[in-house]
Amino acid sequence: MSLAQITEKIERDARGEADKVMTSAREREAEIKREAVDEVKKIEDASKARFDKERPEIFKRREIVARLDVDKLQLGVRRRLIQDVFDVALERLNKLGKDEYIVFCGSLLKEASEGGEEVLELSSNEKHLGSEWVEEFNAKNGASITLSPNRQDFSGGFILNKGRVSVNCSWEMLMRVTQEHLEAEVVKRLFPA
Repeated sequence: MSLAQITEKIERDARGEADKVMTSAREREAEIKREAVDEVKKIEDASKARFDKERPEIFKRREIVARLDVDKLQLGVRRRLIQDVFDVALERLNKLGKDEYIVFCGSLLKEASEGGEEVLELSSNEKHLGSEWVEEFNAKNGASITLSPNRQDFSGGFILNKGRVSVNCSWEMLMRVTQEHLEAEVVKRLFPA
């Protein structure tokens, strides 16, 4: 056998071997593709079955979340309405006429005062109460209340100090205390069951 024949035989055998390897690789590729298609189909079927099974639960959860959102909005609106009631009451206190204002503050001060040396602090925008009113109150009630030169930032009423004890009779504090005591009643009236 000549060298050319040997080379040709080696090339032919190599081509045959390469064809076998390529055929085997193509078969393996086709098998892998079939397996992948089968696996994808299984995953799709499992996902669809799981979704079909969980669909009612998903919608149920969505409905619950939507209901909670609605309830949260309604609660916010109710809180705002309740606060509006007390805001209107505070506004009415601020709009009391001079005589009503003075009488109301006098009765508050009579209740708040415990006798002895007490100091009265008024609002920075107080229009009706002053040193004459305090002197008149002291004379009528046998008290010894002095008027502080310090003014506080509240809309009306006063703060009575005796040593380290303060009795806050500002309109804002009165409304806060009133709200704590009457809020349940306001809720019942605004939102009967």
